Amino acid sequence: MSSSARIEDTQFRVQRSYERTLRPGDVLYDEGERGDRLYVIQAGQMDMSRAHAGGRKLVARLGPGELFGEMGVLLGRPRTQRAEAASDVRLLEIDPVTFEGMCVEQPEIAIRVIQRLAARAIDLEQRLSALGAEDLLRPVVRVILRSAQPGAGDEGVAGYDTSLRELAQKAGLSMLEAYRALGQLLDRRLVKLIDDSIQVPDLEALSSALDPAD
Repeated sequence: MSSSARIEDTQFRVQRSYERTLRPGDVLYDEGERGDRLYVIQAGQMDMSRAHAGGRKLVARLGPGELFGEMGVLLGRPRTQRAEAASDVRLLEIDPVTFEGMCVEQPEIAIRVIQRLAARAIDLEQRLSALGAEDLLRPVVRVILRSAQPGAGDEGVAGYDTSLRELAQKAGLSMLEAYRALGQLLDRRLVKLIDDSIQVPDLEALSSALDPAD
């Protein structure tokens, strides 16, 4: 079978076996779910959002031809965003084996994914550069102050049992942003980290990390 025939056969099998349709408001997947599929939008728009302290924060609106969900497939990590249909949507759902075969037969697909990952890395770097340390600290401090249980930690200090993912979601930040903010608090000795527990020796001192206007 010729190369072009193989590509056509791959495209046919993908479209025949994995096409999905969604109605407005349908949630394709949510944060924390296992990521074992990636998607290509054929028609319509998908909203990508994250949990935020005040509800949900729209991260991106994707349209026809755009690919998403690849991080879960490539890295084996849980979903970090919710994917929800903003309109009637038709998309291709691709499993890892099929995706690998497509990349072998059509290298431009692999190049496109690499370019997308590189663009994400640049965007995140720019966001972190634009955000000062205090801009990241405030939402994290608010979450800890709301959630810390007095006397729950070692030696009677306030404690907050959580994961970095949960902390990031409640603060409306990415995991990298939450990690950076937590590092700042640890450096200032405003909190201690023991296993999965954030311990606060002095709640009043931690509150001082917030602007007076807050």
